[in-house]
Amino acid sequence: MPLLSSGFVIAGAYADKVRKTVFAQLRDYVKRDKEWGQKIAFSVAQLNRLLYNILVEQLRVDKSDVVRIRIEYDIDEAGKSIAWKWDSLAIEVFRRVPQAQVEEIVKKAVSRASEIAQAVVTYNLAKIGETIDGDVVFAVKLNDREVGAAIVTPVNETLALMKRGAVLEPTPAIFEKVKLEIEPGKTMEEALSEALSRVMQAARHVSYDEALKIINVIRERVSATPITKIEEEEEE
Repeated sequence: MPLLSSGFVIAGAYADKVRKTVFAQLRDYVKRDKEWGQKIAFSVAQLNRLLYNILVEQLRVDKSDVVRIRIEYDIDEAGKSIAWKWDSLAIEVFRRVPQAQVEEIVKKAVSRASEIAQAVVTYNLAKIGETIDGDVVFAVKLNDREVGAAIVTPVNETLALMKRGAVLEPTPAIFEKVKLEIEPGKTMEEALSEALSRVMQAARHVSYDEALKIINVIRERVSATPITKIEEEEEE
């Protein structure tokens, strides 16, 4: 049975390392059929959603902490997809956290793995500027961290169009041409937050670098400072 092992990697870069490792292991399948690549990307996004819940939301690791992630998976040749063996998930966190605490949190999360892997994400929006042609640029935040950007064209009080958006967490993803229906009593920011929350279902799952590039292209439209890449430091 194939095993994904991230090696030792800083927590701020685990999602991209997981993606790169899986695609490297399955490169022959991806070369054979484009559909494989799409389904693998979706499966990786589900895993990264679960890992985000464990590492960030529960263990609250710092981006500079070192982690190692291992999990087995099955390859479904007929369905052109992979299936995670959630019970095999093992996480090591190299900081002053008792391993027993880590294992207990992982055990509880794994018992709800499918639910967590597909759960909605609650983003907050902060307007950072308007372009000369009337588009509005928002910073996308998750808790207190700035993790993305979106550019929106207002149409009227009940309709807007998200031309493009991208997020880095809990898994790198890009949104394109999303219609935002603004219900009575709600703001454009609330409609945008709801659209982004469906990251697992609505987005295109991409690499960290691709998502970061889109974010900074959007920010550049209003001369906002670019988000800096987290450099991947690892030790095998």
